[in-house]
Amino acid sequence: MATTTPTGVRGGGQSEPMPDGAPMTHPQIMKALSGLMLGMFVAILSSTIVSNALPQIISDLGGTQSSYTWVVTAALLSMTAATPLWGKLSDLFSKKLLVQISLVIYVLGSVVAGLSQNTGMLIACRVVQGIGVGGLSALAQIVMAAMISPRERGRYSGYLGAVFAVATVGGPLLGGVITDTEWLGWRWCFYVGVPFAIIALIVLQKTLRLPVVRRDVKVDWLGAFLISAAVSTLLIWVTQAGTSYDWISWQTWTMTGGAVVLGLLFLLVESKASDPIIPLRLFRNKTITLASAASLFVGVAMFSGTVFFSQFFQLARGESPTMSGILTIPMIGGLFVSSTVSGQVITKTGKWKAFLVAGGVLLSAGLGLLGTLRYDTPYWHIAIYMALTGLGLGMMMQNLVLATQNQVAPQDLGAASSVVTFFRSLGGAVGVSALGAVMANRVTHYVKDGLAELGPKAAAMGHGGTGGGAIPDLKTLPAPFRTVIESAYGHGVGDVFLYAAPTALLALVLVVFIKEVALRSKPMAEAPVAASPAAGTAAAPVVAEAQVPARSESIG
Repeated sequence: MATTTPTGVRGGGQSEPMPDGAPMTHPQIMKALSGLMLGMFVAILSSTIVSNALPQIISDLGGTQSSYTWVVTAALLSMTAATPLWGKLSDLFSKKLLVQISLVIYVLGSVVAGLSQNTGMLIACRVVQGIGVGGLSALAQIVMAAMISPRERGRYSGYLGAVFAVATVGGPLLGGVITDTEWLGWRWCFYVGVPFAIIALIVLQKTLRLPVVRRDVKVDWLGAFLISAAVSTLLIWVTQAGTSYDWISWQTWTMTGGAVVLGLLFLLVESKASDPIIPLRLFRNKTITLASAASLFVGVAMFSGTVFFSQFFQLARGESPTMSGILTIPMIGGLFVSSTVSGQVITKTGKWKAFLVAGGVLLSAGLGLLGTLRYDTPYWHIAIYMALTGLGLGMMMQNLVLATQNQVAPQDLGAASSVVTFFRSLGGAVGVSALGAVMANRVTHYVKDGLAELGPKAAAMGHGGTGGGAIPDLKTLPAPFRTVIESAYGHGVGDVFLYAAPTALLALVLVVFIKEVALRSKPMAEAPVAASPAAGTAAAPVVAEAQVPARSESIG
């Protein structure tokens, strides 16, 4: 199946020359995207493979519930901060080279993470991993948009969604098996992705051909620093409040005030920067503003599911890491089906809003039902709730990016794509951090209540070993105490999903107000210039920003 392809893009290696502007067939596009999808697989695998291993990792390294949360949040935070920076760099330099650099950063972070001796070292390595994963996540969408028209992109977004689903389900399963295998251990959860990353590097070098547009602009490093500092300050406050200090305290006022000041400074810098990391003018477009806000709330739902299900199955139901992965298959299956099917239908019809609205409804319903979780909830109920959540996520994630890309000029493609991904990662980072704090608080509360019901001697134990956010070892607990702990974690995770459900409802409200614009049948690099006096015809190609000298080269 042929599709329109921008000049300079190639579907294969040097042995497959094609005339400039010649359309790429479906097999050629798939070959060009093969290394990219493998890179995406590595990125998602790194995020999910540790999920079912985390209880064991934190226990071995002597960590707490706060450490548990920060191992996840650190990667999300660095990914959030790096995403818009990668997007801006993609507008300036070789996208192929940037994908390869992000893979190298990921490999280095993974190798050192496997050598971690304490939770502090592991969290630092996760920051490095997150920078690499941020590049892979942002650049995958950008590269695809540079090659494929919005109308055809729904189909290939479905393929990326399928890769996401396979890596999401394969990661926890693989991580569980590795953790349960005595001669391997959890450290191999970090090593196992390295060979995939190396293979992706080689495949990318041989298959991906993209034009490079060079422009004389500056990277907004100050903006990147300010947004990173603002988000970091906010997350540190959310994680520590209620444990290290009271919610209403001088520390709270200092950190929240500092985050607000840093955020305002970021807006000031962005409004004056010649080439801002997040162009504020993009938000004059209603679709981009609404899609970004919706992505923020979708991120809360997406990452809360992957993080807290492992604790539910292992600490509330006593399952092994391997079984924890298997039991989450309904959610991943739903995500796989909905992302693939919605992508195919969108390609045929050019209509996408119905899937966003349906996804919001399913996601809200799924999270609301998951809010009823208890340690003894029948599994078939849980499976239905997870499937609804997965179906909703699959319909919303990629299609929010697609709606945004359909609205921007070519020179803003990287920045606009990264803005949506940025807000999704930000939602995940803030959500996991805030919900992790809720989880620690509720579990301790439920444990105290449960022990009080066992009698005075049990009540004297107070928090039952969960004080300070410690992760209990169920195998060492006598039956009555184990039931109390399992009940507390079951109820605590249910509360987490109950608190996450309103965010999905907010995402639904936002997408209802997005105006549907039929997807274009031409790629960004060949989209017509809108209202440009320099354009002689409606089909005048746009390669770089107006009045900015540029040259295009095919990078091998």
